[in-house]
Formats: sequence, structure tokens, C-alpha cells
Amino acid sequence: MAAPRSSSRNLPDRSPPPSRPRLVNPSGSKSGIVRVGAKLARWRDPYHLLLTMSWVQYFILTFISFVAANALFAFLYLLGGDGIANAQPGSFPDAFFFSVQTMASIGYGAMYPTTTWANVVVTIEALTGLLGLAMATGLMFARFARPTARVLFSKTAVITVQDDLPTLMLRAANQRHNQVIEAQTRMTLVRNVTTPEGEFMRRFYDMKLVRSQTPVFVLTWTIMHPIDSDSPLYGMTAEDLAEVEAEVVVTLTGLDETFAQTIHARYSYIASEILWNMRFEDILSRLPDGRRAVDYRRFHEVAPAREAKL
Repeated sequence: MAAPRSSSRNLPDRSPPPSRPRLVNPSGSKSGIVRVGAKLARWRDPYHLLLTMSWVQYFILTFISFVAANALFAFLYLLGGDGIANAQPGSFPDAFFFSVQTMASIGYGAMYPTTTWANVVVTIEALTGLLGLAMATGLMFARFARPTARVLFSKTAVITVQDDLPTLMLRAANQRHNQVIEAQTRMTLVRNVTTPEGEFMRRFYDMKLVRSQTPVFVLTWTIMHPIDSDSPLYGMTAEDLAEVEAEVVVTLTGLDETFAQTIHARYSYIASEILWNMRFEDILSRLPDGRRAVDYRRFHEVAPAREAKL
């Protein structure tokens, strides 16, 4: 075991935060990585874009598309002259609302096409409305049917002694009232490295876990990495982790029994979010009727533990 090099192990949150953007944001939002030269790459994959944008953005885009399409067909009706019965000649609002009725197949009957041009435009618009409705319905179903994970990760990770070994621990909990079958987790250390040739690299190191899978993920799971001589954290201090801009990335996958599809969850911890010589408070208890209870109010709480020397 390497001797401790600093007495500031107890409160690593005093270490300066890393300037490098996180690889994984805890909120699940986009990372701060800027993709130079690929500004239009997202728009070249419209299906993925429509599935991953927020619901507010999706409805705004759908509304704008609907209005724009009807405005285009209203302009086409006006190009054909007075081709709509009971509409004021040259009136864009009348042409626009006639287009809305045609695209939505409302058909009030007050306005109807009277010329060949108007009937051709109506035919094209009817087909466009049918295809547009099918696409919008399919996208809505795909967005609702896409399985999402409701996994809660602890806000901090802790380093404490477990089985006479310094151990990095974090918590995960299944927030849904169902089971995740054959759940598997992986832990990776991401840090800055300078090669002997002087080249800067951002390297990934796999971190061995005490248990990397569980047949059924129902309540909580304490994910543990023993810091032995084979660990990439061996001999490091809180200052070392901050200096190399370390980030511990955790991924969890499993089969959701409700959707019968694979779900994915991820989280990460930077140096200031790894608490040394701390342990998690116990949140599992047994009710008088024998059932187990999980107190999520204390899920993120920690308490002092005996010193762990790496």
C-alpha cells in the first residue's frame, strides 16, 4: 500500500473542479463537448433527432410544420385564381383555412374547389395530409414506446474500508415498481495521461467490481470497486484525481420486464464528488408485517468512516 501523501483526504470537495467538460452529465443532458465541423450532422439524421428532442420541441416543430404546409397550399390555391367557392377572391386567410379543412379532412362544405387547378391541388394536399398524419402518429408511438430507465444514482461516491480493503462505493436504485432482469453494470475511470512521447491523451481504464451483475434489480444496489494493487485508483489521493481531471463513469443495463426491452442508465462522478473516509447511511429496514422498506429520503446521506489508506 502506498503511504498517504496528504492529510486532505477527508474532504475532497475542497479540490478545484476540473475544467474539462464531463463525459456524462448526471442530469442526462448533453455534455459540453463542441463538435467542430459537424454542425449539420444532427440534421442529417432526422428520425433520431425527432425521437430524442424534448416533447416541447417536438410539438412546436409539429405545429410549425402544419402551419407552414397549409400556408404553402394556400399560396398554391391563390395561384390558380378564383378556384374556391364561397371564398373571397385573392383572400389568403380564406385559402389558408380551406387548406386546413382539406388537409385535416374536415370538409365543412361551405368552401369547395371549382376549377381543375384547385382540384389537383386538393388531391396533392389530401395525399400529403394522409402521409403527414401517418408519420406524426408513428413518431408519437415510437416516442411513447421507447423504453427509458428510471435508475437513481447516489449524488456522491464514497471511499471506505470494506473487507479490509479501501473500496469505492456508489448506490443505484430502481425507481419503478417493477423488476430489471439480468442487470449488469460497468465502471470506468477516465483520466488525463501524458505518454512518454509527450502526447496528451484521455484514457479509459476498466475498474473491477465486487459484483458486476445481479439476476433481479428490484430495490437498491451498492456497486463496489476494491482499490487493490490492480486498481487504477491505487496510490492516488483526492488531489491526484483532481489534477488528472478524473471521472468515474458508471453504466447499467438490463431487461425491463414491462417492456421486454433493454434499458440503459449512466452516471459519472468527478473528483469533488468522491468523498473519502465516508460511508452510506443504511436505508433498508423491515416493516412489522415482514416487508422490506427503502427510505429514499436518506438515499444520498453519508456518515464518517474509518480512514481508508490507498
